[in-house]
Amino acid sequence: MQSPQAQLEILKRGAAQIVSEAELLAKLRSGRPLNVKLGVDPTAPDIHLGFTVALTKLRQFQDLGHQAILIIGDFTAMIGDPTGRSKTRPHLSHDQIMQNAASFQQQAFKILDPQRTRTVFNGEWFEIMPFEQVMRLNARVTLQQMLQREDFKARVDRGEPVHLHEIQYPIMQGWDSVKVKADVEIGGTDQLFNILVGRDLQREEGQEQQVVFLMPLLEGLDGVQKMSKSLGNYVGVSEPPVTMFGKLMSISDTLMERYYLLLLGEALPAGHPMDAKKQLAFRLVERYHSREGAQAALDDFNTRFSKRDLDKAELPEFAVQSNASDLLSVIVAGYGECFQLKKSRGDARRLVEQGSVQLNGEKLLDVKASLELKRGDVLRLDKTRAVRLA
Repeated sequence: MQSPQAQLEILKRGAAQIVSEAELLAKLRSGRPLNVKLGVDPTAPDIHLGFTVALTKLRQFQDLGHQAILIIGDFTAMIGDPTGRSKTRPHLSHDQIMQNAASFQQQAFKILDPQRTRTVFNGEWFEIMPFEQVMRLNARVTLQQMLQREDFKARVDRGEPVHLHEIQYPIMQGWDSVKVKADVEIGGTDQLFNILVGRDLQREEGQEQQVVFLMPLLEGLDGVQKMSKSLGNYVGVSEPPVTMFGKLMSISDTLMERYYLLLLGEALPAGHPMDAKKQLAFRLVERYHSREGAQAALDDFNTRFSKRDLDKAELPEFAVQSNASDLLSVIVAGYGECFQLKKSRGDARRLVEQGSVQLNGEKLLDVKASLELKRGDVLRLDKTRAVRLA
């Protein structure tokens, strides 16, 4: 192992908040491998890069010689984490959750070392917990504490329901920490309340309290809102290599530095921004697919954009209406149908005025011009996205 102070400096990179650094340093000085917990609820079969931020930090702990504990919330997923939600999550069956869990683990172990990861399902203790113990756990937390949460408070203020099973969630997450004797719990910045509940329960159980280790919420491709499938600004780790590569090449230079830090745990390399962006996209595609897939995606990108030879490129097909002539509407529809990105007519107008939009290699600079579109035409939407009309 590296020295405790050196480990702390490595682990601090990219972290949003640690409660507290002094506690973490003291634990590192103990000389023993720490139990580092990350809890996940497999509410969907696939994950996006935003979720991998916490997994990457957990792998960093592993590489420093610590024990990674991945808790699969097969019981907590049946409730669904209410954090940041404006309404109750839909209920999932245990069978659905277990199917999602298998897919999730396959993707997570592209980051984590499975040989150095202890994977546990919290159903191991919750499905055998007597109701008396449930009541005793509930007695440790007050309703007033729960209603301090902004998400619950906002729903109450709007007259929307907060179901009692949702209030159980932070208690269950906290009890997970007791059961695995967590020294550190990793989570997003929105998990502060839940992880602090775990500290309280550990103290009451006579355990050493876990360190709260919060990671930032990764911005999506738009560079503004957090990465989310519902917002369409995400990069899925199971998406095809060419799709993943193309999406990553569309991020801003400013966002690229953040992606390097949070997704690779590294500083942005010196050199031309385009080269750095290609390296970022290549390494992430290689991580989740293969080196061959990453090379093919890079070659495809170079064909499409660096060499400007779009006629030979493999492009998503866009079925535009034969009578479509409104350029702005065609651009908005192309982004939505082919790239799952929400663009406004104002966004489309700016792209045209910037000279980014081309039809068969010719720039379209007049937003009011009538279009004559035919099958096989190549419409370039911006510097990194193009479609073939079908």
